[in-house]
Amino acid sequence: MLYLLLAPLGREHIIFNVFRYLTFRSAMAFISALVLSLVMGPWLIQRLRELQRGGETLREDTPARHRTKAGTPSMGGILILGALLVSTLLWANLKNRYVWLIMLGTAGFGVIGLWDDLTKLRTRKGIPARFKFAAQVLLVLVLLEYLYSFPADGFTTLLAIPFLKGWLVHLGWLWIVFALLVIVGTSNAVNLTDGLDGLATVPVITAGFAFGVIAYLTGNFRAADYLKILNVKGAGELSVFCAALVGAAIGFLWFNCYPAEVFMGDVGSLSLGAAIGMLAVLTKTELLLPLIGGLYVLEAGSVIVQVASFKLTGRRVLRMAPLHHHFELEGWSEPKIIVRFWIVSFALALLALTTLKLR
Repeated sequence: MLYLLLAPLGREHIIFNVFRYLTFRSAMAFISALVLSLVMGPWLIQRLRELQRGGETLREDTPARHRTKAGTPSMGGILILGALLVSTLLWANLKNRYVWLIMLGTAGFGVIGLWDDLTKLRTRKGIPARFKFAAQVLLVLVLLEYLYSFPADGFTTLLAIPFLKGWLVHLGWLWIVFALLVIVGTSNAVNLTDGLDGLATVPVITAGFAFGVIAYLTGNFRAADYLKILNVKGAGELSVFCAALVGAAIGFLWFNCYPAEVFMGDVGSLSLGAAIGMLAVLTKTELLLPLIGGLYVLEAGSVIVQVASFKLTGRRVLRMAPLHHHFELEGWSEPKIIVRFWIVSFALALLALTTLKLR
């Protein structure tokens, strides 16, 4: 919004030229989202406490010691989502269709998560899994069909192979299926990770930072040519979204760090996971996602292994899934698990960025 209003004034007054720069607008999006989160946090937490009064949002399949968290309000992801979308609207170029696609996808998954969270206040179980999954698939299919039918670049259905210069796989219409699995899978993997205070928030921050760098580089022709990565025209504008994502998540972490004053809820975990998955798809770095979001892969993988092992052999590999609950039952303190998982997520995101030069 501010870009469209103020950037054209750069022709008349040099001071307005600053609004043309992605770096400046990304920095301002970060600051705006951070301030909005910190300012609105206390008010929202109080409203959520009033809304939840008489209801309980703790998951039933958690270790017994989680009962001490009873009464902590959920749906705090509304704070992240609001700060993220408002800041993006303020500082991004709203003529860029990638910006609208990722905002619509993120907001859409947020609505699905909010629907589930509100249902849990009444039933404890939320909406049936098949309905929630169907809504996610339908939303993503609509967005991907638009992107597939009206491509703005030559790389929409190409899959870039990391570490190998110029290796591209033409997926054709199968790209829709592949991208669908990436986005929906990432969204639900983040949802599984959101089980301890702040555990899912910091990996969102590291992923947002990594994809912000990637978006800037892939959208810049010279940088992309130098690094021998795909140049996706217009993808650079996603760095503003990523900066807002990081700022909003850091602001939320102020209230979500141990011991948490508010939980993220499905409205936060599903929407943020979808945002990360869409960033991977739109910047054509889908195969880097398992590194950037490596912690989410571990958490989702632990659930898959646990379920498969029990159904095939009748035995459980872990004491409880997802993985962070296993370590809880092994006697690790919650802060130790959280910080160690944060370290893993940071190291994996940094490793993913180094691969951009390794061709």
